[in-house]
Amino acid sequence: MANKSMGEIISALRREKGMTQRELADMLNITDKAVSKWERGQACPDTQLIPKLTEILGVSVEELMNAKAVPANGHKGAEYLIDIILKAVPMAMGIAVVVISLLGEMDIKSGFAMLGIGLACVGAYLLKQKN
Repeated sequence: MANKSMGEIISALRREKGMTQRELADMLNITDKAVSKWERGQACPDTQLIPKLTEILGVSVEELMNAKAVPANGHKGAEYLIDIILKAVPMAMGIAVVVISLLGEMDIKSGFAMLGIGLACVGAYLLKQKN
């Protein structure tokens, strides 16, 4: 279940139980519109509802709470951006060193500094992937 959003999990479990959104909402004393928002990933259940919700759906709190996080507004999130940066900077530094060297404008210290920045980013990316 960890590969699904909380809304997807709620929807699937509700359907497995043969319940409508209205029936689930009535059992929780909320509106069916709230359940609809959960299932579409536009909102999450109030923390006070989680124990009752898991009881009704027949799952543990841990199973429901371990759902995949869904970034707001469809953005891929900071993790994605950091990965892109950690992959792009080494390439940019390498290209810069080659081009500036070919133009005869590169001194040794600057070249090693730029390559060092690139290698540090590669190392950070690899360490991040290891976790």
